[in-house]
Amino acid sequence: MDRCEIVHENFLRRVAARDLPPGRAPQGPLPPTLAVSLFRSGCLSRALDRQSRAMQREGQGFYTIGSSGHEGLAAVAAALRPTDIAFLHYRDAAFQIARAEQVPGQTMTRDMLLSFASSSEDPISGGRHKVLGSRALMIPPQTSTIASHLPKAVGAAYSIGAARRHRPEHAILPDDAIAYCSFGDASANHSTAQGAFNAAQWTSFQSVPLPLLFCCEDNGIGISTKTPKGWIAATFSNRPGLKYFACDGLDLYDTYATALEAAEYVRTRRKPAFLHVRTIRLYGHAGADMPTTYLPREEVEAEEANDPLLHSVRLLDSAGALSPEDALAIYRETGERVARVAAEAVTRPRLKTAGEVMAAIIPPRRTCRPTNGPSAQAREQAFGADLKAMDEPQIMSRLINWALTDLMLAHPEIVMMGEDVGRKGGVYGVTQKLTARFGPDRMIDALLDEQSILGLAIGMAQNGFVPMPEIQFLAYVHNAEDQIRGEAATLPFFSNGQFTNPMVIRIAGLGYQKGFGGHFHNDNSLAVLRDIPGVILAVPSNGADGAMMLRECVRLAREEQRVVVFVEPIALYPMRDLHADKDGAWMRRYPDPSQRIALGEVGIDGQGDDLAIVTFGNGCYLSQQARPELEAAGVKTRIIDTRWLSPLPKEALSAAVAGCRHILIVDETRHTGGVAEGLMAHFHEAAPGIPLARLTAEDSFIATGPAYAATMPSKDQILAAARALTGGAR
Repeated sequence: MDRCEIVHENFLRRVAARDLPPGRAPQGPLPPTLAVSLFRSGCLSRALDRQSRAMQREGQGFYTIGSSGHEGLAAVAAALRPTDIAFLHYRDAAFQIARAEQVPGQTMTRDMLLSFASSSEDPISGGRHKVLGSRALMIPPQTSTIASHLPKAVGAAYSIGAARRHRPEHAILPDDAIAYCSFGDASANHSTAQGAFNAAQWTSFQSVPLPLLFCCEDNGIGISTKTPKGWIAATFSNRPGLKYFACDGLDLYDTYATALEAAEYVRTRRKPAFLHVRTIRLYGHAGADMPTTYLPREEVEAEEANDPLLHSVRLLDSAGALSPEDALAIYRETGERVARVAAEAVTRPRLKTAGEVMAAIIPPRRTCRPTNGPSAQAREQAFGADLKAMDEPQIMSRLINWALTDLMLAHPEIVMMGEDVGRKGGVYGVTQKLTARFGPDRMIDALLDEQSILGLAIGMAQNGFVPMPEIQFLAYVHNAEDQIRGEAATLPFFSNGQFTNPMVIRIAGLGYQKGFGGHFHNDNSLAVLRDIPGVILAVPSNGADGAMMLRECVRLAREEQRVVVFVEPIALYPMRDLHADKDGAWMRRYPDPSQRIALGEVGIDGQGDDLAIVTFGNGCYLSQQARPELEAAGVKTRIIDTRWLSPLPKEALSAAVAGCRHILIVDETRHTGGVAEGLMAHFHEAAPGIPLARLTAEDSFIATGPAYAATMPSKDQILAAARALTGGAR
């Protein structure tokens, strides 16, 4: 028999016989009415688990991961406020149900069943996934199974203190809120979780406000791998900067009292705490997982005999709050009600088309307060002597610095964070003077952990800030790419646009650095960023474009709530000359703050109709170097700067090459998985019959020393490829 049904029959039989497990008497401040309400929440969670399995057997449900054994988390919900943002463990149905009791008009039965049925009427995900979550209950949906939500919980907690000092226009959390984040004991071992704990401790150790309550739901097992007994307590009970609390999740009274104490500590001290809740896992991990295939039957049955709902019946009876007979009636009635609602929920519409599924990838626009930019006096105070320098051509790094200054003057909700972005001003000096201009609250020198940096940004974005996290080098993004793919990009998708985390991620990247780096400081692969639905990827080729594109990136984040990645070519940061020493031809004047380059707008230089070179970043620089020789050979050339690499501006690119007899794609990323693959496919489809070729980097890492550029396109290679494509010189 299904273990779910065994647990169900055991409950009916044992409560009727008053055969209840032993335990201590009820103690603490839990009032009778609330105790009964928490039991009801546990019964509903249990009934929903049973129903989801029945729906799956009937082909009307599509995914099951149950909360049975974790019903005690209802008491934790009752100890918090419904305005405390909650990033939940996937076994926390009872928490969400209990929180709904705190908010008038919120009932979870039908909502959760619609989610189980993948109905498009599911109020949180619109039928895209079975997730916990509710905008009204301040519970963003989590799809992670291994703790990738912990770094952003740290960010959300940090944002509460930051918003006290500079409240953003779109802040959603009260000043006295706390952030709550729950996870399993197995997930606590994940490197992502460990990084989040460390970041919280690191922050708390410096007396920076961080009102965050971690909650470890310790059921002693992760799928089939057991957690060593005593491991969680041993590793978390004495961590500096992280207060430890522990309770028995099988005891509603103990859990409520301990959670109240922990929440009060976090709320009043503005420091993080770790709540260790003992739970059990009933049935198996998920779906058709059978625990008896990897655990002795006797052990499984012993856990089932310790059913937390049975403990609740005993405790409520002992406290005089509810008799076993009345408890059994509540349990039966709840199951019957869930079955009735489920019969209707499975008839509701489901997503059918690609368009319906994809409708939530791009979040909704939001109305922002208009800004006319900073006053002349504010700009003069911020820029100082730099104002005079704006009349002269400058290198890219300096123009980006000025653009960041103007943007932060115009939009006080912008916050930057990263390794060395503050006092040092970044490895390449791009953020120099910004701490002096805006202070450490807005220029956050983060600890050296990319997951923590991006998690800080994601969490702050959920509370109305517009973060601009910096990843020091492109290769470093792989340390934390799941924070972009699995967390930032998916939040609007799985919340049907109700939760968003807009940001502009700045990354120094690509190759051609002469004297520094090798493969870890020079990386020319953008594939992981181009592969994420909904993420915008921008790469400028010169300083003026960089400033104007950065303004558009901030607009996209601020007004359209987009996640944008802005990759700044390292080798072009200091570039001055193009053809000859000291010609200064690659420097640009700072464009007026009102000027920006719109998403999808490509750059076109020249009107030649023999050859269109389609490129970006360093490829633009190299192609400009090659063009005089091509023109001298009679190959009339235009150079098209793609600028926006994801999504590709296909219509603009087609218009840009119109009338050209040949197309050469110059791509500094790798041959396999590089940008050229998408460009080649587009031009084959949009311009059939036009001779087309590509010049790409090799499928290689980048070397240090004299061979720093050996694997990537060069001026000479561009000339050779162009001549081969067009038939050579006259």
